Amino acid sequence: MCIAVPGQIIDISNIQATVNIMDVETTVNIQLINEPKVGDYVLVHAGCAIEKVDRAYFNDLYNIFKSILEKDERRDG
Repeated sequence: MCIAVPGQIIDISNIQATVNIMDVETTVNIQLINEPKVGDYVLVHAGCAIEKVDRAYFNDLYNIFKSILEKDERRDG
């Protein structure tokens, strides 16, 4: 099973972008998406932005991932 995580592009440099994924900044390849721009919401898999998504979908996914992480923290802590 593969999973992609939601993030927001905060900077672009050539074929790479800095993406904020749940308050963690990481560098990803952006060659697979059409006309990437700072502020775009994207799905990231294996170090590549693979698809642009709209803000509503981004928010839904973000909240799902946040909920999963919070449940995991409560279980471990």
